Amino acid sequence: MTLDCADPRTLAGFYGALTGMRELFNSDEFVALTGGSGCDLGFQRVDGYRAPQWPGQDVPQQFHLDLRADDLDAVEELALELGATKPDHQPGDGRWRVLLDPAGHPFCLTSS
Repeated sequence: MTLDCADPRTLAGFYGALTGMRELFNSDEFVALTGGSGCDLGFQRVDGYRAPQWPGQDVPQQFHLDLRADDLDAVEELALELGATKPDHQPGDGRWRVLLDPAGHPFCLTSS
């Protein structure tokens, strides 16, 4: 799965620190992370990148990642320390938490 962004190295650094995935490939235009599961994450530079809007759809999200966490509070705190933000709109009645990565992509933390 590859995410568009303005700064691939910064976004890969965020997700690498959050997930424990390691760098597989690195260039100015593209960075790939792997965790050995066969599901790698890529980050590609896009000129004029515009972040998706959450929850609005002026710039719609094209996907979002769901990340499982044993301790939602601890992983949310780590994500926020790494540069994520937490939008006011939180659907799901506490079953998951929506955060925005440093490039503005929504992602969810869930315990199930």
